[in-house]
Amino acid sequence: MNQGSSVDIYTEWDIVAARQLGRNEAKKIGFGIVDQARITTAISELARNIYLYAGTGRIEIEQVSENGVQGLVIIARDNGPGIPDVRKVMEDGFTTSGGLGAGMPGVRRLMDAFSLETEVGVGTTITITKWVR
Repeated sequence: MNQGSSVDIYTEWDIVAARQLGRNEAKKIGFGIVDQARITTAISELARNIYLYAGTGRIEIEQVSENGVQGLVIIARDNGPGIPDVRKVMEDGFTTSGGLGAGMPGVRRLMDAFSLETEVGVGTTITITKWVR
């Protein structure tokens, strides 16, 4: 992994800051407008989940390069309650926040790679990757 930057999530304004950081990083390495929107939407969802369910956490954004292809890895970490039923969270239309329910399945669809690690009472780490096409 190359350069990285991060935003600590404490308030709703930090969600906006994380989105902006994601957009700037995406633009910097050559993502088009549509992929920039996908990346910022995914970051927004992850940051909002940290804010709503864990209280605090961090969004880390790192530029990566593999076989000459540039990409972004985004890691959302928190020390919140963890996710008791990952399968349910990954179902389309599932929502506990009264949101649109795009949630984690939406994030997974927007990105090229998605990984979720969680332990109840310890926290959750979600890692997503998008490659420049």
